[in-house]
Amino acid sequence: MKQNARRAVTTGAVLSALVALTAGAANASGGVDRWASVPATAKATGVTAPNALSPGLAERAVAQGSDRIENPAGDAAYYGYHADGPLLPQPGATQSSGHNVEATKSEPDKNTYLRLRGLHGADPAYDYGTHFLFQGHEHGPGQITRINLDADAAHRVTLLATKTTDGTDLPAFDGSTWNPFAKKLLLTSEEGAKGGVWQSDPDVGAKVQDISNLLGRGGYEGIQTDSAGNLWIVEDAGGATPSGTSAKLPNSFVYRFVPRDKGDLAKGGTLQALQVISRRNGQPIGFTPVDAAHPAGAVFSDDTKDLHTYGTVFETRWVTLHQGDASSTPFDANALAKAAKATPFKRPENGVFRPGADFREFFFSETGDTNATSKANGAYGGWGGIYRLTQTDPAADHGKLTIFYNGDQEHTGLDNIAFVDRDHVAVVEDAGDTLHSQRGAFDSAYLFDLNTDYAKGRQPVRFLAEGRDPSATIDSAWSALGNGFQNDGDNEITGIHVSDGDPTVAGLLGEKRPRPFHGDWRIFWTQQHGDNTTWEITQD
Repeated sequence: MKQNARRAVTTGAVLSALVALTAGAANASGGVDRWASVPATAKATGVTAPNALSPGLAERAVAQGSDRIENPAGDAAYYGYHADGPLLPQPGATQSSGHNVEATKSEPDKNTYLRLRGLHGADPAYDYGTHFLFQGHEHGPGQITRINLDADAAHRVTLLATKTTDGTDLPAFDGSTWNPFAKKLLLTSEEGAKGGVWQSDPDVGAKVQDISNLLGRGGYEGIQTDSAGNLWIVEDAGGATPSGTSAKLPNSFVYRFVPRDKGDLAKGGTLQALQVISRRNGQPIGFTPVDAAHPAGAVFSDDTKDLHTYGTVFETRWVTLHQGDASSTPFDANALAKAAKATPFKRPENGVFRPGADFREFFFSETGDTNATSKANGAYGGWGGIYRLTQTDPAADHGKLTIFYNGDQEHTGLDNIAFVDRDHVAVVEDAGDTLHSQRGAFDSAYLFDLNTDYAKGRQPVRFLAEGRDPSATIDSAWSALGNGFQNDGDNEITGIHVSDGDPTVAGLLGEKRPRPFHGDWRIFWTQQHGDNTTWEITQD
């Protein structure tokens, strides 16, 4: 998600009851303004490294992969491990068909924090409290878990579901959010033809429903609900790599689902995709495949270059892809978007509304190619970036799009995104093992100031320099052997989430102005891969 008073933090045992910090903390805006950069953590073969945060910040584990689930079922026995092998490789172990040297990591992903009353767990006599953190898991078999933040270690992690109401196995999940209109968790899967959107209750024994018959199949990841009850979905569908380029073809879309009844998504609605109008010819910037007429597709097109040029403002509109109801069957949203001449991007992953802007500003990240040898790096978006979409209101049919930040080798693979206050947005990296080795550094989390002109060469604050825990260091070594080892190597930053947990419509992400470390406002992230630790960022 891939030292000047450096703050080193190591993984450890999960703490018991977590309590929101008191009002003695510094002013939220002033505190964010004082976050200072720390150096990136260097990657070295066989070397573990702690995480480092800005001076004044700290973190504490709220769950880790080896935590036992209080109500295990089938393959789900631990928070971050499947039940198909030991939690660590044993001396002399050999990876082979039908025998894993290590259990497959379930990879808990995007976090959703809620304050709810009356939730239950495996123990009917236990009080599970009111503060909860929900997540889907990126590696299947799919599952939905809940971290009970007020609970002791024995009751810390509850399994909510592994199947839908009709008995179908859940897919691997990437994104999640809360829909306060329907009072449901929404979870997304980026598994293409098997991907889509699922909705779930927040309690143990949750009823989970696949609603991809209405929202389509696709590489869905980021998902947010706006004040009108619409769902905004960001797709991460990697495109083809034209020969000799190490670059990915723009192949992913931004969607909006307009429900007939925002309190009951199952009644159907309209799926739309974002279309951007070319500054050069006034025509939609559509998908260009790799073929004889276009050997590199749209990788090096003028429009792709313009989309990554500071100061260029594009007109946008939403185009209809599908109108459905309860009788609809799942459909290929990506294919419909291409047919409708919606505009593809280079692996956008997540998006969020700017707080206090009446849901008129939507920022979304673009991962890019995550390869230092990509010939699209620089002018053609190979390093990815951050876009700003503005509209007169969230239900408007037209808007304007511009690049807010263009990535570079040090700031790339941008993935999860969360506003820390009205004018500062946190964006984290998932650069991947290849780029980690190419640049000699692990992933980082950055704080961007919306009042800064990044076209002038200024750079964001690196408030978190991720290290590499012991399990990920072992996994990296096993992965390098090329012997079929199934787990990822280096750690990744994912699940960055800032919320006060308000489950009402007033608590929609983008409605309130965040105040970190005040009252119920909390910041979470997950150190995916390796030990799979979920952290809360606090003040030191």
